[in-house]
Amino acid sequence: MTRVLLTGGSGFIAAHVLESLLAHGHSVVTTVRSAQKGQQILDSHKQYGKGKLDFVIVEDISKPGAFDSAVVSDSPFEAAVHCASPYHFNAKTPEEIHQLITTAVDGTTGILKGIKSHAPTVKRVIILSSYAAMVDYGKQMTHVYTEVDWNPITNEQAYQSAPFAYLASKTFAEKAAWDFVKSEKPSFTLTSLNPPMVYGPVIHSLSSLDSINTSNVRFVSLLKGSPSTPCPPTVNYLFIDVRDLALAHVLALEKPEAENQRFLVTAGNYSNAEIAQIIGEEYPEFKDRMPVGEALKLGERPATGVNGYDNRKSIEVLGMKYRPLRESVLGVVESIKGML
Repeated sequence: MTRVLLTGGSGFIAAHVLESLLAHGHSVVTTVRSAQKGQQILDSHKQYGKGKLDFVIVEDISKPGAFDSAVVSDSPFEAAVHCASPYHFNAKTPEEIHQLITTAVDGTTGILKGIKSHAPTVKRVIILSSYAAMVDYGKQMTHVYTEVDWNPITNEQAYQSAPFAYLASKTFAEKAAWDFVKSEKPSFTLTSLNPPMVYGPVIHSLSSLDSINTSNVRFVSLLKGSPSTPCPPTVNYLFIDVRDLALAHVLALEKPEAENQRFLVTAGNYSNAEIAQIIGEEYPEFKDRMPVGEALKLGERPATGVNGYDNRKSIEVLGMKYRPLRESVLGVVESIKGML
């Protein structure tokens, strides 16, 4: 059993990481932004005592020293998993873009600084990065992406649009983490996981579908739509099931071979059109809401595939086995259909 600090435990991905860590026998303390969110987590895991699961409040991850007390535990931490980082495309003004990037970068470097200064027992740190930190839109869509790829986005480009701001936030945050390890030479190792679109069941507390995580928004749109609603263009043709991504965090923590490595974690190509087709096939009650005919073709994946990828490292080193798209789609719909 490893004593693990998990950041952002009330989020979509981190909630699954928490489940996977507990299922593998690890002891977890998760950071949350309020006591209410922390209590919700404890209430949904009543089978675990405080020795196995607890929470600590970190209201603002971007504040200097935000994690200094969180990384200290009566039973010292041996590992940390950092999932707390903003994922949205709402930053439009220069001030909003600056806030988005600062939160991502300072949150990531902040926990590394806190561990180095106050938690010498931590030997492994896993950070949730993104395929956004790899993709280069100056290359052909079919470029085969691997762990050596980095998004070349500049600070100037980051302020051109909300999507660019998000890409920059993930890129700058991950680069800052690797730069920290290189310059500070801490006693812990670093591993980054770089997933593309993340789909799958929603298990964290959700007040309404208006606050659903960004990647699953397209499911809500499809389930509430009509045949006349065009299928949205896919843009990023790579995906991973959130349950597989959660397991990847645990495997990265447990396997020595994963130390100081980057991993592109993806099940492969997909399209929004395929999501609509699967929903229509599996759920007769929603079939008449799915885009059909030419509307469906707007989101179709070309026969040759786009967003080339090579996920062999995640399979060979971590031992990943990926769920197919159909299983991810069913997971999402089953978890949210009662809220429609």
